[in-house]
Amino acid sequence: MDLTKTLIDVIDARSFSNLWYWIVLAVSWSTASHYVVGVPFDMITRAKRQGGEAFDDLVNLVGINTRRLLYIGQVSGLVILGFWAFVMTALLMLAFWYWIEFAQAVVLLAVPMTFVGILTFKTAQKIEAEQPRGPDLLKRLMRHRFYTHLIGMVSIFVTALFGMYQNLYVVQGFGG
Repeated sequence: MDLTKTLIDVIDARSFSNLWYWIVLAVSWSTASHYVVGVPFDMITRAKRQGGEAFDDLVNLVGINTRRLLYIGQVSGLVILGFWAFVMTALLMLAFWYWIEFAQAVVLLAVPMTFVGILTFKTAQKIEAEQPRGPDLLKRLMRHRFYTHLIGMVSIFVTALFGMYQNLYVVQGFGG
């Protein structure tokens, strides 16, 4: 077996037929749903079950992450927004105007993650404004995780459909 051919087969540029893309997609969504406003989900469940010191740790970490996100938004939010808009516009053009498969794969990951980022920032703003305590804080964090899961499920479904389309219809030559 030729080592060069094996490496080229493993690092294939065609994204939707590559196992590595699907691993990255799964790990990305797993990570996004595990961290709720920067707080690990196991910490939320431990605080919910045990209360006391575990809950105090949760409140402290939520406060730290909320203030951090809002500070970043205040200090450099417009620069980040402008840069991200440029990147997303370039990716969307490459993906759907020039029909580059790698750009399509990145778009199908980056666009939903952008919505999760916006959701995280909005949740941080609500937590800072309302200062929820006790069960209200847990409810807010669980709602954020639910919406992240919802975005992730829709994203993975759309990505799988588009990937099948790419692999069967376009790549195999069945399309016009």
